Amino acid sequence: MILHTVSERRELLARSKTVAMVGASANAVRPSYFVFSYLRTKGRLDVTPINPTLNAIDGVKAYPSLAAYAAERGAPDIVDVFRKPAEALQTTREAIAVGAKAIWFQYGVINEEAIALADAAGLDVIVDRCIKVESARFDGGLTIGGMNSGIISSRRASKFSPND
Repeated sequence: MILHTVSERRELLARSKTVAMVGASANAVRPSYFVFSYLRTKGRLDVTPINPTLNAIDGVKAYPSLAAYAAERGAPDIVDVFRKPAEALQTTREAIAVGAKAIWFQYGVINEEAIALADAAGLDVIVDRCIKVESARFDGGLTIGGMNSGIISSRRASKFSPND
């Protein structure tokens, strides 16, 4: 089922424990590294990198494929896809084969055939959303760098205090 609403995404994250992040990077300037790092340190999800070119990211064992991950750890609750849209179909086939419960296509990873295949296979499907942003939204982790400064105002804060 394609999950469209905030409450559906919240429920998915609430019932999920494991995430296999396909395309996770060890390069600290890549979005996939930032999302991986955030979820590992701030989130409650057990996130594992899936990348055939890596042995580990920040001490967390990387697996070369979803099949290798599932053989050792079982089916992941969510497969998070950080791949080019053209590669999403193959990742979807692998997610279905290992028994994943959901597939999460990150921002810009839109492949209609992959989405339809995952939906037809009974996976929960999230499209064009960031798992880090959604997780932070529900756990209160959106800060100044993520849009929730806690300040409700249409005016910018003054650079100087009135006592200066």
